This record gives sequence, C-alpha cells and structure tokens, in this order.
Amino acid sequence: MSDNMKIFRWIGAIWLALIGLLFAVALSPIALIPLLLAAVITAPIPAVIDLKKKVGFPSWASVVVALWLPIMGLFLGGLAAPTPEIDTSEPEGIVMEDSSEVAETEIQLEAESDTIIIPDDTETEVESEPESESESESEVATEPESESEEATDLPESETLPAGKSFSVHFIDVGQADAALVECDGHYMLIDGGNKEDSSVIFSVLKKKYINKLDIVVGTHAHEDHIGGLPGAFKYATAELTLCPVDSYSSDAFADFKKYADQNGGGITVPKVGATYKLGSATVEILGLNAGGDSNNSSIVLRIDYGATSFLFTGDAEREAEQALLSAGKNLSATVLKVGHHGSESGTSYVFLREVMPSYAVISVGEGNSYGHPTDEVLSRLRDADVKTFRTDLQGDVYCTSDGKTVSFSVDRNADADTLTAPAPSVVEPETNSENSSTSSSSESTGSSGSGSGSGSSSKPETEPEPEPESEETPAGTDYIGNKKTKKFHYPSCSSVDDMNESNKFYYTGTRDEMIDMGYVACKRCHP
Repeated sequence: MSDNMKIFRWIGAIWLALIGLLFAVALSPIALIPLLLAAVITAPIPAVIDLKKKVGFPSWASVVVALWLPIMGLFLGGLAAPTPEIDTSEPEGIVMEDSSEVAETEIQLEAESDTIIIPDDTETEVESEPESESESESEVATEPESESEEATDLPESETLPAGKSFSVHFIDVGQADAALVECDGHYMLIDGGNKEDSSVIFSVLKKKYINKLDIVVGTHAHEDHIGGLPGAFKYATAELTLCPVDSYSSDAFADFKKYADQNGGGITVPKVGATYKLGSATVEILGLNAGGDSNNSSIVLRIDYGATSFLFTGDAEREAEQALLSAGKNLSATVLKVGHHGSESGTSYVFLREVMPSYAVISVGEGNSYGHPTDEVLSRLRDADVKTFRTDLQGDVYCTSDGKTVSFSVDRNADADTLTAPAPSVVEPETNSENSSTSSSSESTGSSGSGSGSGSSSKPETEPEPEPESEETPAGTDYIGNKKTKKFHYPSCSSVDDMNESNKFYYTGTRDEMIDMGYVACKRCHP
C-alpha cells in the first residue's frame, strides 16, 4: 500500500472519528470520557492491521477497524446520554382541578344552560327502571302551550353530585289535592284526591312505571286528600305511609287504611321534627294535629333540595299556621303549596311573610262552589309578589329544581291570570251576590223579593213559582242532606233543586259531623 493511500485512510478514519465525537458530545458531554477511553484502546489497531503481509489481513480491514472509533463513540455517547425529563409542573398561577370536579362542573353548566320542562304524563315513554325515568322525563316536552318559568338565583349551597334530579308533579284532581315528588329515582306521593280520583292516581303511576313509593302522605283524613290513595296502593307498594290519625269514621278513610295496611306498611302517625330521606332531598315534619278540626290536624311538611325548598300545608288554616309560628319553625320556602285550596281561612299575611315564597301552587277545582281560591288569598299573594300557578286554570303543574333554581311548566294556559279570583258559581241566575259557601243562606232569603219580579217577566202569574222550596231553607244552614241517598250538599248546589222536600235534611254544623252521621259529600259541589 502506498504512503498516499495510507494517509488518505488515516484522514478518513480521523474525519469519521471527529463526526462520532460531535454526535457523542451532542448527545451528552459525559460521553467524552468513554469516547476518549475508546480512542486510546482502538487507535493502534489500524496500524497493526496495515502489517497485512505479516498477519494476513486484507487491505480493506484497516478501513473497517478505523470506523470502530466513531461507532464506539456514538454507542457510548448514547448510553451516557440522560433520558429527557418531561416538565409536569403546573404553570404558575394555574390550579389544577380534580377530574371528577371538572366533570361535575361541566354537567352543572350544561344543566343550567337548558330550560327544564317536565313532560305531560300522556306523552312519556320510558323504560321500566325508575332510575332512568327521571332522566327521560327531562328530555320530553309537554304540550305546546306549556311554558317554563325560571327562578332567580337562590343562595349558594353545596354543589349537588352529578346525575341528581328533583321534580314535583301537582296533579289536577279538581277540588282536591295530589302531588307526586321525585328525587333521584325515589318517589313520594302527597295526597291523592277524592275517591273517584283513584283511577287518575293509578294512571299517573302506571305511565311513569312507578311501582314503588318511598313515602305516601295523607295530610289529613278528609276524602279530597286521602280518597284516591287506594289507587296508588293498587299499582304500587310503599315503604312508609304517614297520616296525622290512624282512625277516622268515613268510608274513604276505611278504604285508605285497608290498602295502606296491605301495601303501605300500615299507617304511621309521625312526630313533629321527624325527618326522612328521599334521595338527596330531606323531608321534615313541621307540624300536625295543631287544631281541633281535621283541617288543622293536617301534616305540614317541608322538602329541602339543595338551596330550594317546598312547603306543603294540606288544609291547614289560621289555627295551625299560628301554632307553627309560635313554635318558631323555619317556614321559609321557595315554593308554597297554598293551604286549603286557597280558602280565606288560611294563608294569612303573617304566615305568608314568614314563608316568603317565590312561587305558589293552588290545587283547586274549576267552578267550585266554595269560591276558591278567594280574592283575599290571591290579594295576599299579589302583595307578596308571588308567581302563582293554579290547576283549575292550567291543569297539571310541573316543577323541577337543580338545587339552586326552580322552573315550572303547565298543561295549558301558561299565560293565564292566576291572581284573579274565579267568577262566583251561582245557581240562581237572578241573584247577583258574590257569595261563597257561607253566604248561601242570605242568598236564598234575599231572592224572595226578586223572585216574583223575575217570575212575572218569564212566566204567567198563574203559573206556580219553582223556588218556594229553596226559600224555606232555614237561615244559617250549612248543609242540606238527602235522607234517601245519604248525600249532603251546600244549600246552593243545583242538586238541592231536584231533591224532594220530604228528603231534605237541613243541618247547621261542620262537614265532619255530617260524615259522622253517615252522609257522603256531593261530587258536584264538594262540600
């Protein structure tokens, strides 16, 4: 091999070695140490190989060995190079959130951005699992006339876990009460309307596939509150049945007790202050048996869900309201179920000031003979700036809560004027008194003077007048019973006109006393 060729190979080997050195240093300065060690060890090898005549190596072997230095440098440099570190530290000023909390916040924001509309029962299509039903309901729209009312923000409270739900379905049962409460797939039924409403209650539960109720509440023993509860027990079972009394002399209560014993665990008379869980909501008994009559014996309870609350008062009147106020109970509520169908005898100013509701619901029958809700109660609600919903004008009323705000929808007439008293239900067209049930006697006596006048304008003077029987109603009569059918009516009820005088039983006293005597309330005037 010529000297020029040897020089060329050595220059090539050195050049490759320098490239290997650069790569090794780029990977890690620490690689310099093993690289220098490799250079010392391998540098003499090409010179030895060049003695090919003595050892028999081919001439190209010196080039291959010359490559050993850069290859060794790259290899040792790669081993010495440290693994790059990923900076997992958080940027200054940024606070990481727990993933569950982030997901929860996203769900809450999404829930707050949507208007919640509770479905019409007839439109609901759900699976048989009660837990999934509440989610399905929130996605189904009600009738086109239904509109949602959103509440203003309420005070902050603990954030409810994702997937929670709360709703109240105020069922239109005419001149009666019924409300179905749902929380996280748990259900409570508060009252069930009259006996003829059993099928309504049965249908509501069946359409929602609710075959298990956590709690059933009969707020008091009157038929218009417990009469339809057997319909609930015919479709569903209940873990707990509450009522202020466990015995009462009426057919409606006997049926209620019978079915409660069969499918509701029997009747339990709760204690004031007792609390019950309904999903993530809390039910508290604020009062019961606070007066001498059945209306004032009503269970008064409040349901708390997050920062929202719902007060149910049954038929409580001033006596029961005063007892609650005197006991110092916390009565504040977002939504008030107005007591006694809007009767003037309840929802007093002092009670309303203590509750301070944003919304009110009145369960009342259209064209009822009581004149409910009375203008006195509606005036108080107007003065308190309470948004009011009524079943007589709007049908079923639906309310939902996300724990901070509530929203409402109705079956019909979303824009109805709910704070104007209904037109009086007048049996005799010639009378113009704005009577309630208590003024019917004066209405009857007052018609005698105009009776002949109206009679002469519409009938010959020789034709007998049709009103003499009603004119004979004794002053102060509260009810007129039919001795034959054992039904009792208000004196103003149209059924009284068809009753033979010999069958009439005039009575001054209470409704309960009529029932105790074996009489059944008229289904037309609902005394």
